[in-house]
Amino acid sequence: MRVLFLIQGEGRGHLTQALSLAQLLKTAGHEVIGALVGVTAERIVPAFFSEMFTAPITPVFSPGLVYNAGTNALEPFRTTVQAIRSMRPFWRSLKQVRNHINAHRPDVVVNFYEMLGGMTYALLKPSAPMICIAHQYMAFHTDFQCPKGQWFYRQAFKFNTLLTCFGAHELLALSFDKQANEPGKRLRIVPPLLRREVTELNPKAVGAGTSEDFLLAYVTQPGLKIELEKAHQQRPDVRMDAFHSDASGPDQFIDDTLTYHAIDGKRFLDFMARCKAIVTTAGFESVCEALYLGKPALMIPQPNHYEQSCNAIDSQRTRVGIASDQFDLNQLLAYIPQYDPQVSERFRAWHAQGYFLFLAALNRAVTPTSKPSSGGFLSTRVRHLLRS
Repeated sequence: MRVLFLIQGEGRGHLTQALSLAQLLKTAGHEVIGALVGVTAERIVPAFFSEMFTAPITPVFSPGLVYNAGTNALEPFRTTVQAIRSMRPFWRSLKQVRNHINAHRPDVVVNFYEMLGGMTYALLKPSAPMICIAHQYMAFHTDFQCPKGQWFYRQAFKFNTLLTCFGAHELLALSFDKQANEPGKRLRIVPPLLRREVTELNPKAVGAGTSEDFLLAYVTQPGLKIELEKAHQQRPDVRMDAFHSDASGPDQFIDDTLTYHAIDGKRFLDFMARCKAIVTTAGFESVCEALYLGKPALMIPQPNHYEQSCNAIDSQRTRVGIASDQFDLNQLLAYIPQYDPQVSERFRAWHAQGYFLFLAALNRAVTPTSKPSSGGFLSTRVRHLLRS
């Protein structure tokens, strides 16, 4: 089977999931023939992905999210304005995606939450079937819990998610635990995609009682770095190691108990394996890695980031950790003794089912018993959206 990836380049989560699926497909004897990665002038293909992904990578322009550098808040209005201003290059990108698919003739396209995928299939009808993979598709599940209120953000999130999957043969929703499929929505629940580098670590060796006495932080936005430094000033007795993109080198020593590290996927996992808990935004990927390794997590959703607010609720439901609107080390330190290692054991058992579930989905896409009705799927989802 020849598989082409289409990946949203925002953050590291979707790119990491693509690396994981590529490893799975190679093990099963299939070929990943390349990846189209959504980028902007400010957001290029990250080095960790280009160094590890073995097939050709083609950057394609796709509008990104806009954050407030001071507050770390997602700015929906500025994001929308930027997207409108980008309509002409966006249209060129759609044609580039369509032409790439038709020229390379993959058996199936796997779309990791890139809007270029849904819009290309909606408007230009490429020749290959597409399946879509993301945690965000849990938003279409009947039992998915969302924050109370926030009507505008809820509608914007669901509509944006809808645009990524128009024309998809199936939606594979990554979930912390097993839940019922919803065939009428072409929605199947699957385990998270974790890199082999994570699963090859020995969870027993990094569990409670054997971890080192430090907290690990993953900082993606400038605003969260400010909050981290405030927390450090309040608890200078607590050792913290923080990975963030602005670090001046591999190890930037601030003082005796705070060290910054440049983003490095391999080193980050090494630190996660040894830490006693992790502080991060409520991004799905990092929380799953912490859960697999049995590490309690303090999750801080970025302001106005509705998706991360949903993730925080879902994480607490499965007892992955605790959510907070601030970098509260005291809250995390109080939670660590309450963490149940059985939560991690159940998660690893669920994750082990992924190999067969993902391969089955790809096989269904390339040998469909019935052709998906893209227009019907879209109209059905819009009606559900308007009624919610």
